[in-house]
Amino acid sequence: MADTPAPTLLELLLQAMESGQFRMPLAEHLGLRITHAEAGQVTVSFDPQPFHRNIMGTVHGGILCAAADAAMGLAYGTTVPAEKAFTTLELKINYMRPVFGKTVHAKGLVLHRGKTTGLMECRLIDSSHRMVAFATSTCMVIEGDAASGRHVLPHLGALPGSAES
Repeated sequence: MADTPAPTLLELLLQAMESGQFRMPLAEHLGLRITHAEAGQVTVSFDPQPFHRNIMGTVHGGILCAAADAAMGLAYGTTVPAEKAFTTLELKINYMRPVFGKTVHAKGLVLHRGKTTGLMECRLIDSSHRMVAFATSTCMVIEGDAASGRHVLPHLGALPGSAES
């Protein structure tokens, strides 16, 4: 009997969209959800809650950055073979306008995918169709010892050895 190949990240994201569950603990905590996924493109959306606000009453920039990082990293991950690991090397974000309560859609897109690294962009758009932030990142495939303990888990974020994995 042949081993069943591991599902790709894209397959897992599509399952997460269908079930409505995004099993990444930080994403769940922040209220992030996958609203679009295809090879090289992932949209992560969230509805701002009171705990997302900074001292000025707007959505905290770190929340916008976390949504952008998730969208870009997952977009890159959809281009990486299931047996390989990946990580973000760097991230830059520019904030354009405050977010007071409108739904935010972080649209991650792979601009360039090389053998080991990729360049992504993310446009964060509010429910009034206005860009509130723009981000870029570089991600890379990691292998060997550097990848030890890192792999896409079938339950998207369950810890190895936990009852959820």
